[in-house]
Amino acid sequence: MDFFDFHHHKKNVRNGIYNLDIEQIPPDFPFSIGIHPKDIDVNNIDGQFGWMQSMMFKNCFAIGECGLDSFVEIDQKIQEEVFLKQIKIANEIKKPVIIHCVRKFYEVISFKKYAEQPMIIHGFNKKESIAKDLLKNNFYLSFGKAVLYNLSLQNTLKITPLNKFFLETDNDDFNIEELYLKAAEIKGISLEDLNKQIVENLETIKNG
Repeated sequence: MDFFDFHHHKKNVRNGIYNLDIEQIPPDFPFSIGIHPKDIDVNNIDGQFGWMQSMMFKNCFAIGECGLDSFVEIDQKIQEEVFLKQIKIANEIKKPVIIHCVRKFYEVISFKKYAEQPMIIHGFNKKESIAKDLLKNNFYLSFGKAVLYNLSLQNTLKITPLNKFFLETDNDDFNIEELYLKAAEIKGISLEDLNKQIVENLETIKNG
């Protein structure tokens, strides 16, 4: 059984969405392309958007990762402008948005009104109350390695609707199948049914 890795940085993983780093060349399998808050070049923002536009090949699955990060030195206003522009690009090309968010969840929620396409918070590992607020605002959540050992996050996954989440490895070096097995156990369903549900969720966000 193949397991889809919603967000990863490994060029040898074809069954998933490869996160394309800034100024890199896309692979020949599904990828996401965006300007991460930490990569914003205030002296070359137009150039960075030019790179994005020129690399949106047929395998481009999503815009991202993009978003807001309170630890990044880039001015908050500039982060918000770059984030909003990427949301608008996603609207134009009808692609979902993969979001990087660090301590800016309610600011990110405020941007939902601009989005016409699905928005997915990648690497979600915060408390249940934030998850509930995101879900209430129709965000999807993508969970990573922390689900394997974080009991609080396991409870958050438990209350997350089956049609509202994905699973990912991100930068962590482990087998995605471990995460699927744990998620199936937490949700009380078979591995096959979970895998089928994730595929359905992908089709839903792909079709807007």
